Parts: sequence; C-alpha cells; structure tokens
Amino acid sequence: MSEAPSSGTITAVVPCNDLDASERFYNRLGFTRLDRPAAGEDDSYRILSNGQGAHLHLTEAVKGWVVPGKNPFGLYLSSADVDKLAAKFIDEIIGADGPSDKAWGMYEFALSDPDGVLVRVGLPSALPRSPA
Repeated sequence: MSEAPSSGTITAVVPCNDLDASERFYNRLGFTRLDRPAAGEDDSYRILSNGQGAHLHLTEAVKGWVVPGKNPFGLYLSSADVDKLAAKFIDEIIGADGPSDKAWGMYEFALSDPDGVLVRVGLPSALPRSPA
C-alpha cells in the first residue's frame, strides 16, 4: 500500500455483494484502489483512497447479509467538489435534481451505492465551493 491513513483516523469497511460494481461506483467518486493481488490470490478485500486522506475498504459480503433497499449503512464524503461530483451522478441523485443547502447547515446531495449504502457528498454551507 503506497498511502497509509494518518494515526487517529477511522475508515469504513463496507460489505459488498459485487465488489467490482462497488469499486466502479466509488471510482466515480474519486476513489482508486491502492493495491492489487497477484494472479490467483484472494481478491475479496479492497482498499481504496481518494488521495486526499479518505480511505474506504470494500469486502465481500456474506451471501444474504447485505440486502439492497434494506441496507442501513451510510457514508459521508466531505468534498469541496460537490457540484463536480453531482454532475457525474445527476441521474442517480436521491430526492433532488442536484446538491442543495440543507437545514442542518450542509450543502450536499445523496446517492445509493450498488448495495443500497446511503452516500452523502457535501460540505458545510458556509464554506466556499469549487466551481462545477
């Protein structure tokens, strides 16, 4: 692994029914895989990073454990590039046409990953945003 998280951080480990589909989804959010196993080695655990300090681990779910539509898990990705990321997912945004300022002080949008994990992408409304 070429990029280690700093001490004191916490990283989500997300169980996935289809690791390839999940990895492609998170690639679109700017995450890339840090390492690849040699041919024939186990590929049921994947470590992704966005190069800005965020890490995400994907693991193969036990069959029947993760049920899309009933998945209670959620992630929050803080990003100054909210509008740019929203443009990549415009047809997949939940409940709105794009990001918006929320009553809780965040400018954000929400998505579902391939297994129904709620993924919110945003930043505090008071912070400057990168142009789309």
